[in-house]
Amino acid sequence: MSTPRPPFPAPSGASRVTVGARAAAAGGSRLEALKALPRREGVASFFYRDSAFDCDAVKVLPGEYWVDDREIVVVTVLGSCIAACLYDRLTGVGGMNHFMLPDGGADASGRYGAYAMEVLINELQKRGAQRSRIEAKIFGGGRVMQGFTAMNIGEQNAAFVERFLAAERIPIVSRDVLDIYPRKVCFFPVTGRALVKKLAAASADPTLAEESRYRQRIVQAPAAGSVELF
Repeated sequence: MSTPRPPFPAPSGASRVTVGARAAAAGGSRLEALKALPRREGVASFFYRDSAFDCDAVKVLPGEYWVDDREIVVVTVLGSCIAACLYDRLTGVGGMNHFMLPDGGADASGRYGAYAMEVLINELQKRGAQRSRIEAKIFGGGRVMQGFTAMNIGEQNAAFVERFLAAERIPIVSRDVLDIYPRKVCFFPVTGRALVKKLAAASADPTLAEESRYRQRIVQAPAAGSVELF
């Protein structure tokens, strides 16, 4: 795509190195260092220890992303939103985004696919990924929200990310999209491994409620321009 990639704060750089070095010097864990990071708009900031995988984890909320080249599990829950997991298996760097609508026009926000995808590719390249080696796994786009039958947002999101990746010549090596279920996705950026669990709607209520509140505001406003089950 010819559109210049927008600047966006990355979960990397001097601030992360400084905080990490301080934590290490004090005998702290990597999780403590991650929690001590300064919060930046659009960068995931909810860190915890995942007992199921016995490793550090970060939860990506709508409009956020995370890129890493170390052992961590990147987790999100999706309704009609899409999460794109991109990675370079040779350099061992990967990341995930979570967007809610295909395009926000002039609104530069990670909640919109056009911006979220550009940001994720940009941050992967900053961390050493080679564009020609980037692969994609895509998830979400379920028809899970009541009252949006006339405009299937999940279907629009899925169609958008497929078109975008085709235009960028990034192969989709795995996908689990559409259908009627919310999903929980766990992504390991170093290896590119992804696991997906289909959820009962009740267990995803907080995520679906957030999607619904945000989309109600958008709809009421004038228009702007290999998977493993576990």
